[in-house]
Amino acid sequence: MKKLTAVILGAGSRGRLIYGPYAEKFPNELQIVAVAEPNEERRNQFAAVHNIAPEHVYSTWEPVFEQGRIADVMIISTLDRLHYVPAMKAMELGYHVLLEKPMSPSKDECVELEQASHEFKRLLVVSHVLRYSPFWSGIKKWIEAGELGNIATIQLTENVGYEHMTHSYVRGNWRKSEETSPMILAKSCHDLDIISWLMDQPCTHVSSYGSLLHFRSENAPEGSTDRCINGCEVEKECAFSALKMYMQPPEHPWARYMHINDLSQESILKALEEGPFGRCVYRCDNNVVDHQVVNMEFENGANASFIMSGLTQSGSRRVQIMGTQGEIIGDMDKGSYTLYRYVTGEKVEIDCNVAGDGHGGGDERMISSFLRDVRNFEKNPSKGLTSATASLQSHLMAFAAEQSRLNSGQSIKLADMITKRKVEV
Repeated sequence: MKKLTAVILGAGSRGRLIYGPYAEKFPNELQIVAVAEPNEERRNQFAAVHNIAPEHVYSTWEPVFEQGRIADVMIISTLDRLHYVPAMKAMELGYHVLLEKPMSPSKDECVELEQASHEFKRLLVVSHVLRYSPFWSGIKKWIEAGELGNIATIQLTENVGYEHMTHSYVRGNWRKSEETSPMILAKSCHDLDIISWLMDQPCTHVSSYGSLLHFRSENAPEGSTDRCINGCEVEKECAFSALKMYMQPPEHPWARYMHINDLSQESILKALEEGPFGRCVYRCDNNVVDHQVVNMEFENGANASFIMSGLTQSGSRRVQIMGTQGEIIGDMDKGSYTLYRYVTGEKVEIDCNVAGDGHGGGDERMISSFLRDVRNFEKNPSKGLTSATASLQSHLMAFAAEQSRLNSGQSIKLADMITKRKVEV
C-alpha cells in the first residue's frame, strides 16, 4: 500500500481531532507534510505532532500554493467561506482534495467546484461522513436489495442538542449566516445528503419554514448579565450556563472545542471571561435558526420531510423510511434500526453501534475511502462516494430550503437553482 502525503489547511477541531489523529493512527497510509493554521499555538502543536518541516508550516493558506504541488492530496478544513478558492487552486495544481462540508456558502461556487473536478480530472470528495457510517450504509444496502420496494416517504429528524446548538450556532463560529453559512447548509446538509442518497431520485421541489425562536435578547431572564461568569443572578438555574457546559473535568467534552489548547481550570475560566464562549446565549450576535422544517418532492412522486431542532436534549438522528414492501425505523444515536417486512410480518433488528469513532464510524471510513480512491485513481478514476457530483444535489436542496424559508415557505423548483456555470481560478 502506497503511503500518501497531505497538506492540511485548517488545524481546528476537524483538522486536529479527525484528520491529524488518522495520520497518527495509520502512518503507513497517510503522512501530513504541511499545515496552514492562523492560531499560532495550535499551528505549532500540530506541526510538532506530525514532525512537519518549518518551511511547510504556514500561518495562512495562500503561501501553500507558492511552491507548487508538494503532496499527493490536500485536506481543506477551513471555515466555510475559505473553501472555494483553495479547492479550485488545489485542483488546478493537481491535488486530489478532501473538502469539509459545505462545499461553499455560495450556490454558484458549489456548481463551479463540481464542474472543475471534471475539467481538472481531480478527485474532489466532500466530507458527508454519514454515508460511510455502518448505520446509514447498512440502511442503504437494504434499500438497494429491494427490501422496501419503492420508497414513498422518508422522515428524518436531526436533534442537534442544546449544548451543540449553543456552542456552535449561538456562541461559536457558525452563529451568523453571513459569516459562514445558514444553519440548513452548515449543519443539516449532512441530513439532506442522506435523504438524497437514500431516495436516489432527482429532487424537484423544496419548501421550508424556520426561525430563531429562543436565543434572542428579549428572552433573556431578569437578573442575567452579558457573561455567565460576571455576577449573573440566574446562572445556576440556567440550562445554558457556560460554566455548567465547559467546566466538566476531567474530560472537558466541550471545552476541547473552545479554541484553547490548555484545558486547565484557570485557562477555561480566562476563556469564559474574555472569549465568545462565556457569553450569555440570549445576548450574542447570532442569527441562524434554532429550528427548521423542510419538505421535499422527488421526480418519481416520492417525498421527504426533515426536521432540525437545536432545542433538544440529545444530539441524535432518527429516521423512518416508508416503502411499498417494507419499512425501516432507526436511531443513529443508539446505532440500531429495525426492518419491517410487510409480506411475512418479519421484524429484523440490526445493531451497528460503533464506539469511539466520530459520526457513527463515518470519519475514519471516509478518510480511508478517500485515500483508497486516490491510490486507484489512475487505473479507476472513481469520483468517490461523496464526490462533488454526488453531493451537489443536497447542496442545492439546502439553498432552495433557505430561499423558501426567507420567502414565507414558497415552493422552490430545484431546476431553477442551477445557473450557467463558469470556472475561474
